[in-house]
Amino acid sequence: MPRARLSLRTRALAVAAAAATLGATFYGVGVATADNSVPRSDQQIPNLTDVVNQIKAYYGDTVDTSGEHQASATSNYAKQVAGIEAKAKAYLAHAEAGAGHDKGHGKGGKPAIVLDVDDTSLLTYNYELEVGFNYTPASNQAYLDTKNMPAVFGIDTLTNWAAAKGITVFWITGRPESQRADTVRNLTASGFQPAADTAHLYLKNTATPPSYLPCGATCTTIEYKSGTRAHIESLGYDIVGNFGDQYSDLSGGHADRSFKLPNPMYYLP
Repeated sequence: MPRARLSLRTRALAVAAAAATLGATFYGVGVATADNSVPRSDQQIPNLTDVVNQIKAYYGDTVDTSGEHQASATSNYAKQVAGIEAKAKAYLAHAEAGAGHDKGHGKGGKPAIVLDVDDTSLLTYNYELEVGFNYTPASNQAYLDTKNMPAVFGIDTLTNWAAAKGITVFWITGRPESQRADTVRNLTASGFQPAADTAHLYLKNTATPPSYLPCGATCTTIEYKSGTRAHIESLGYDIVGNFGDQYSDLSGGHADRSFKLPNPMYYLP
């Protein structure tokens, strides 16, 4: 799940929108996103309490002894993620074998994968419930100051397997540069073995944006993420797999194949 322009994040808690995205495994151009039409009647608006309860049921909500909400490894969410990861692993095994013979899908670059952070690598479920799905920079920073988010089920194992196969791992997140230390700490604590160092972890830097982004501090999510992927390619890599929970994580090209992880909790344009 990502995140460019976190301060402008748009929340979507609509059952219809969730149902439309939950089944998507591979990203395709032209897939519908959140519906911004204005309801003509209250009958067209899902009951918010019902939607939250459905989200909790989908994640298999449990509450631990410290009062923290946790998703269940046997939940429908975990099962859906496992199916996506199995397809991704099969694909990456084939891609890595081709790149090992300098084929690299015809590009000749070193094989690499790119992952978003929030709800792609790390699960924000407890934080989202804690703040009532109402993200603010202050509440998010306060959470990261005191807590680690768990890895999305199985994504740490898949990432570590890819690294062991010789596939370089990169992260591109819309988290601000000020959260670099928190993000590195959390990825490491949650079981990710590839180094999340400055060469492999890209965060949003609006104060001093990198020169390879022509849009500078005004980049949209798609411009920022696709532009950063283009930069990674310029370093001699072939991005064989791109993982994200938002379509904006995956749009804009510069990846051979993209994998959409489910996230009914919010929508980021």
